[in-house]
Amino acid sequence: MRLPSLNIGELIAKVPIIQGGMGIGVSRSSLAAAVANEGGIGVISGVQIGFTEEDFRTNNKEANIRALKKEIRRARELSPNGILGVNFLVAMKNYKEMVKTAVEEKINLIISGAGLPKSLPEMIKGSKTKIAPIVSSGKAAELISKLWDRKYNYIPDLIIVEGPKAGGHLGFSMEELDLHKKIDLFDIVEEVIEKLKPFKEKYKKDIPVIAAGGIFDGIDIAKCIKIGAAGVQMGTRFVATHECDADINYKKAYLNSSQEDIELIKSPVGLPGRAINNNFVKKTKLNNILVKKCYNCLVSCNPNTTPYCITEALIAAVKGDIENGLIFSGSNAYKLDKIVSVKELIFQLVTEANIALE
Repeated sequence: MRLPSLNIGELIAKVPIIQGGMGIGVSRSSLAAAVANEGGIGVISGVQIGFTEEDFRTNNKEANIRALKKEIRRARELSPNGILGVNFLVAMKNYKEMVKTAVEEKINLIISGAGLPKSLPEMIKGSKTKIAPIVSSGKAAELISKLWDRKYNYIPDLIIVEGPKAGGHLGFSMEELDLHKKIDLFDIVEEVIEKLKPFKEKYKKDIPVIAAGGIFDGIDIAKCIKIGAAGVQMGTRFVATHECDADINYKKAYLNSSQEDIELIKSPVGLPGRAINNNFVKKTKLNNILVKKCYNCLVSCNPNTTPYCITEALIAAVKGDIENGLIFSGSNAYKLDKIVSVKELIFQLVTEANIALE
């Protein structure tokens, strides 16, 4: 057996690896295009993507839309024939406007997590853009599929199953992560595959299931393929690449981390997150950090009660201020020891996976 291609309708990725969308600014056009050029699916993070625009603080909405257009167009110039996606948090207040912009720019794929994208099929109507919800349980996969089926006569083009070892925002409560430390990604993937069978049968259409969270090497990829996943989504490995859009200090924070440095934190989104421990994280444990400027970016965030401004924290980190910023990371970031090219990384992952599958 060899590593299969990832088929999403007419879209065929010869390498079944989706590069996870990492915000703010960690995965933009440079990284996404590089992954797409190697046969995977490159993903731009659409969260507060306009942070480098001059009017970002004063005209946030327009700055984000303008920057999203720029990044999608640049990625397409760098990868004319590759498959490109954008990741949007459902919790973003400008969610609809950003999705509309991505569709107008003819993005291949929209991935949405941090909430269920209940009205996403309506937003891509009449386009060729594919849509993928991120779920953390079979129940959630069934719920969104039922909703889309009933309301839009549509089912997900693919589903990404994110387990508890992922970086950034997690689809589990802190209590679930504390009480059930043995939540297993493979068990969730198999459960989701089972829950999707009636929808695949009804529509006579495949719904590829993608495994995500804690997948580090080709051996992990092979395990996912063997249990029925159509591919994997990986974020952490792509941070330690030359093409990653983050500052070099951000990348070095991954390389210099230890297993003990990576921990769960409280996020303003209302869900736990996983990040590298630093001065910023230590401060948030002691007191809330006063929000001096609110970007009105998240539905569930109140500037008067939030533990910190996640926009400012993530921007500081991606620009290289790694002690005063929030550095989201997957559970295996400490295993990284060097920065490589995307080409080298994907070659290594595919080679390892093929050996494991044989």
